[in-house]
Amino acid sequence: MSVLTYLHVVATTRLTELRRDGERGDSPVPTAVIIFGLVAAALAVTVLVKSRAENWMNAVPTAP
Repeated sequence: MSVLTYLHVVATTRLTELRRDGERGDSPVPTAVIIFGLVAAALAVTVLVKSRAENWMNAVPTAP
C-alpha cells in the first residue's frame, strides 16, 4: 500500500468519525461576543476612572 493511499484512508476515516460525533464543543461566536462585552466594560470603567481622576486632580489647590 502506498503512503498516499494510506494517508487518504486515515484522513477519510478520521473525518467520518468526527462527523459522526455530534458534540464537538461550543461555537466560537458566543466566546467572541463575551470577549467583546468584557472589553467594552473594561473600556467604560477605564474612561470613568480617568475622568474621575482628572476631576479630582483639577480640584487639588495649587501652591502659591
